[in-house]
Amino acid sequence: MADKLERYRKKRDPSRTPEPVPETPAEDRGGAAFVIQEHHARSLHWDLRLERDGVLASWAVPKGLPADPGTNHLAVHTEDHPMEYLTFHGEIPKGEYGGGTMTVWDTGTYETEKWSDREVKFVLHGRRASGRFVLFRTRGENWMIHRMDAPVRDPFPDVRPMLPAERARPPKDAAAYAFEFAWGGRRLLVAVDGGRTTAAREHPWLRPLAESFGSRTAVLDGEVVTLGGAEILVCYDLLYDEGRSLVDEPFTGRRAALEALELAGTRWQTAPSWPGEAGPVRRAAREQGLPGVVAKRLDSRYEPGTSRSWLFIPS
Repeated sequence: MADKLERYRKKRDPSRTPEPVPETPAEDRGGAAFVIQEHHARSLHWDLRLERDGVLASWAVPKGLPADPGTNHLAVHTEDHPMEYLTFHGEIPKGEYGGGTMTVWDTGTYETEKWSDREVKFVLHGRRASGRFVLFRTRGENWMIHRMDAPVRDPFPDVRPMLPAERARPPKDAAAYAFEFAWGGRRLLVAVDGGRTTAAREHPWLRPLAESFGSRTAVLDGEVVTLGGAEILVCYDLLYDEGRSLVDEPFTGRRAALEALELAGTRWQTAPSWPGEAGPVRRAAREQGLPGVVAKRLDSRYEPGTSRSWLFIPS
């Protein structure tokens, strides 16, 4: 009988990597477990592994599982992995095969609908991943993965930025607004999907931000400003999160969702926001040499273009 783990062992030195390197494959128990691992290696990807004949048949999926049937994702067939990999997580040393951080993104069981050398149809039953998928071979080790069912998922919002109307003085009903600094930077909407963002084409320093989202989908609204000689993304709104559009949510709901992301890095941060604090925020903006403040109605939805729900008040 062929050794299904021969390729796996040849690629790894058990004295250098914490990965399991068993001498022989496990006995086939006829199980149907799966694991998806988030792998921050040379490039971020997800490893899909399906139990089959005592090993884990494996595919590297650069953008993760497709969220809807309208998009297929590349899935590169890799060597079979040992059953012990179902629970493996940790740091594979730099310079070793697959070097980088690996975490368990999801695990569970699956049902096989078809399994051949060119096509694998299956149904996942996990906490984060569920539904019907098919893997189909295209060329060599390159396969594609297609979602066969349609989950409830809002489309990415295709909107123009919401802009404040200018006003000389703060609104009298200050308690109905949140007050933020007007940064005077360049507006930027950042769509993140599959750990990547097209905004990184112009701003490569945003790649680590996108990777930090893992498989989470999001659309951030903010500005690129220069602080301390470096460009920084200051985020102040969230328009889309985990398959759900937030543009019709009130500002307070969007703000709470943004703060829950806990965005804090050397090149990105969440902009501070102070409900009802018109005077102190305006004075602080003036002292810091900022153009002014933006007052945002707490109950306002996100409206593309200029809106009276957001007010720019000069310093």
